[in-house]
Amino acid sequence: MASSSPSRGEVLSLFRSLLKTVSKFSDYNIREYVKRRTIDAFRDNKSLSDPNSISSAIMDGKTQLETARRQALVYSLYAPKAKNVMEIESV
Repeated sequence: MASSSPSRGEVLSLFRSLLKTVSKFSDYNIREYVKRRTIDAFRDNKSLSDPNSISSAIMDGKTQLETARRQALVYSLYAPKAKNVMEIESV
């Protein structure tokens, strides 16, 4: 584990990567759940000050990113044919 804490740019890059990956989920419910969970996790870890805790949270975030990328791929293979009610545009 690195002894220096990650820079603000690294944290923002991870956050953006997670949100970009979230947009690849075809199912509305899953997409919104993962988005909400991502935002909540970053909000909860905002107050971390210990460099080891920050590094640990970043490593966990990178693991979650890889998991989300794999899951987005799997979900895209089995995407539902019909849209969710929340995705249907009003006429």
